[in-house]
Amino acid sequence: MAIIEIENLEKTYRVYQKPEGLGASLKGLWKREYRTVQAVRGVSLKVEAGELVAFLGPNGAGKTTTLKLLSGVIYPTSGTARVMGYIPWERDDRYRRRFALVMGQKNQLWWDLPAQESFRLHQQIYGIDPEAFRRTLGELTELLACGELLGRPVRELSLGERMKMELIAALLHSPEVLFLDEPTIGLDVVAQHNIQQFLKQYQADRKITVLLTSHYMKDVAALCKRVIVIAKGTVQYDGSLTGIIDRFSASKRITVQLAEGQSSLGLDRYGTVVKEELPRVQIQIPRGQVSRVLADLLERYTVDDVAVEDPPLEEAIAGFFAEMAEGQGSSIGSAEGRKR
Repeated sequence: MAIIEIENLEKTYRVYQKPEGLGASLKGLWKREYRTVQAVRGVSLKVEAGELVAFLGPNGAGKTTTLKLLSGVIYPTSGTARVMGYIPWERDDRYRRRFALVMGQKNQLWWDLPAQESFRLHQQIYGIDPEAFRRTLGELTELLACGELLGRPVRELSLGERMKMELIAALLHSPEVLFLDEPTIGLDVVAQHNIQQFLKQYQADRKITVLLTSHYMKDVAALCKRVIVIAKGTVQYDGSLTGIIDRFSASKRITVQLAEGQSSLGLDRYGTVVKEELPRVQIQIPRGQVSRVLADLLERYTVDDVAVEDPPLEEAIAGFFAEMAEGQGSSIGSAEGRKR
């Protein structure tokens, strides 16, 4: 059963065009020029209960605007949306108690107070039973291994530590739907990994529905099987993660571990040498030539090990956007996505 249903959702802004120069600025006090910006343009999609879906797109594609619409933060220009049966922008209190929104670039905690004080405020706002509050807080702090941070002022925490506190604040009332907007932005590799592992375990345990936006493709690869790509305000792809790699990556990468004393001379005949750190060499070749290249390579060279992999997800996404830039993106979509 679909827990999130969106049909032809649109959001248009009227933006003031500030002219350059003093004279033009003064003239603008009486006569202003505006332009229309379509942040979201006819988005339609469904998300089933318990899914963890990546919502991807370039800057300005309309991802954050869509999450704000689904959270009831802003009103749409047209179209409809229902989350758990509620229309978000009606701002029903019952709906507010059943979802959470975490924005990596926004802070919902009191800056000068310890996070535990903000948590107490959240308890009162959401009317959480004291025993349930203590139990949930204990579970979350244990999962995130951050119990020693609760008493420290938020301003003294690192970016990764603050994100842990933000996630706890968002999950204290046990929401059924979680909207995540760039939750690992600016975090180091260790902090990113910790957040990913927490989200993966929490979602698996609680079976909540998660809609995630991120420019960090390792978030997507670690957490999501389904990917929705939005660009120019519309959905351009809706399908599996492997499907987007197969569709928009025309190459494979072969990594060979050469035997001791074996030269790498001539390996570039097969394709582009991406990395060479002898005795390990990585070559990028056209996807359809894997069998032929492997057979010839193993015949010519003494190899201790070999691996065939897809290129990084970032490359597949970049190929997708490049194709759209050439004017081919309006009809892009997977068979799986069209069924949804």
